[in-house]
Amino acid sequence: MLICFELTEQVFMHRTIWPRWQCIVNIYNLLSQDDIMLPNRICSQYTRALREPSNTILGSQFVRDPPESTQRYTSWANNLAHDDLNVQIYTSHGPTIIMPTWFCHRLVFDRVGGFVEGAKGTPEDLIFFYKHLDLSGRIVRVDECLLVYQYHPNAATFSVDEATIWKLRLERLQRHLCKWTSFTIWNAGKQGRKFYNSLTGDNRRKVVALCDVNAKLIGGRYVPYCAKTRTTGRPVPIIHFKDAQPPLVVCVKMVCRMVLIVVTYFFSFRT
Repeated sequence: MLICFELTEQVFMHRTIWPRWQCIVNIYNLLSQDDIMLPNRICSQYTRALREPSNTILGSQFVRDPPESTQRYTSWANNLAHDDLNVQIYTSHGPTIIMPTWFCHRLVFDRVGGFVEGAKGTPEDLIFFYKHLDLSGRIVRVDECLLVYQYHPNAATFSVDEATIWKLRLERLQRHLCKWTSFTIWNAGKQGRKFYNSLTGDNRRKVVALCDVNAKLIGGRYVPYCAKTRTTGRPVPIIHFKDAQPPLVVCVKMVCRMVLIVVTYFFSFRT
């Protein structure tokens, strides 16, 4: 559900910073039909929006209903450091702020071109999120609980195939890899090998090594095998992570210290 409304200068009287958002502002407030917007949401996000550039999508923290549903995901989304909102964008979790909490200027919507009206199973939130970032858009989270996020097995999010999400993440990441001359993949196990085999031929040739902490793997080589053509690819050396040279693509499971759980964390890269 997309709620559009106009706010005039007299509503909040922030004259000193209002020129960023014009005298009459079209605000887009997103809300799924199953979710519950808490009473202070618009006021809290609008007040914060006045302090941000107009190319900003604001999200917020949320609670789940039932409370025990998707506990790891909820903890990740609510506690992600602000600096990581624009970094952890390649995880299997999708956007770093959930779409039902999005609050933005109409300019954001117009620049992206709206949501992709695809068939059922289209991850329209992730597509919009990536396009927004590609246009130098900003991501900000209001650290207040402003939404009750309903969980039910028939939610649209469950119609999105995992392979579709993987493809989107991979396509965007490979646009960055095209700018690199070489890189190392951190993980010589299942996820690292899946990532390597999913790369284009040009990007596979840039992989100088896989790195790991597993002593049984270090010193060996990963030899890709294509079952379809029954051929092997270029052997890739497996080295200790201390010997790895940046840039790195990290494809590992990380322990979240705050809540002592394991979360899947793909594709965080550094230069």
